[in-house]
Amino acid sequence: MKIEVFVLCDAATDARGKLNILGTFDQIYAAKMPVVHPACAIALRMRFDKMEEGVHKVGLQLVDPDGTPVFQPMEGEVHPRMAPDIDSVAVNLILNFQHMKFEEFADYQINLAIDDTSVATLPLHVREIPRQHMA
Repeated sequence: MKIEVFVLCDAATDARGKLNILGTFDQIYAAKMPVVHPACAIALRMRFDKMEEGVHKVGLQLVDPDGTPVFQPMEGEVHPRMAPDIDSVAVNLILNFQHMKFEEFADYQINLAIDDTSVATLPLHVREIPRQHMA
């Protein structure tokens, strides 16, 4: 299995196997804490080889700098299936988030696990809006 795409973005759609991604980012700016980010998505495209056909467990978790989960881990399954003449298949997975609340300015991390094995991470930096200096 290979991860072809793993991004945090404003929005994503899957149109008959075509993954559409809008506005990838890794930073959120806020004037004060707590801050609620109104909406975003994680877009994931995984490629499975013929010998990997079958059920695979997918887990996502957002953690703070101490490794403490920000919310309950998300878990699901994908079922890549292939015709006899196909050597590999891509599976798209989109997870939409609404009203994500952050309690502090910090460096967060999004962890991806496939079949209980960590395979990728994404940073998410929540920063204070820089103050303008008057000359």
